[in-house]
Parts: sequence; C-alpha cells; structure tokens
Amino acid sequence: MDKKRKALLNAKAEVLKALSHPTRLYMVEELARGEKCVCKFNEQIDADFSTISKHLSVLKQAGIVRDEKRGKRVFYTLEVPCVLGFMGCVETVLKSRIEAQTKIMKQ
Repeated sequence: MDKKRKALLNAKAEVLKALSHPTRLYMVEELARGEKCVCKFNEQIDADFSTISKHLSVLKQAGIVRDEKRGKRVFYTLEVPCVLGFMGCVETVLKSRIEAQTKIMKQ
C-alpha cells in the first residue's frame, strides 16, 4: 500500500472513530433535525457538560459538525449531512445481519 492511500485510509478511520460512540451517534442524529445548543444536549444526555463538550469536540475535529458562538451559547450543526446516508447504510447492514441470524436459527 502506498503512502497516499495509507494516509487516506487513516483519515477515513478517524471519521469512523469519531462516529464510534453511542452518544456521538445520538448527537449526529439529533443534529440531522437541525442545529442544537450545547445546553440542549446537556438536558437530553445523562452526562456532565464537559463530557458533552468533549464528544462535540471529537465530532468537530473529524469534520462532521461545526459550531457557532452566539453570546455565551454555542450552537452545533452538521457540517456534512451526507453522514446520514452512511447511517442508513449501517442500518441496512444491521438488518442483513438479523436476517442471516434468523435464517440460521430456522435451520
């Protein structure tokens, strides 16, 4: 594998790692509905403010979300809504796995 391809694969892995936590997946799905203030995530997620901020920071560093400061509040939006297409693909994989396991159990 050449260096360019390896660098691209590493970059892709970083995006996938950012999405590899249930709380961050929840945040992405919520942001698909529109922008949210950090304070809303604080109300919705059973975690302290610093943990929520860390999750959002991981998503931002991966290029998945962007933030905008308005006064003392910070609002987040999806930088790349196409990530939702990937989520649909993940759900298709899950359904396929369930179907395969169901077939095995019926044998």
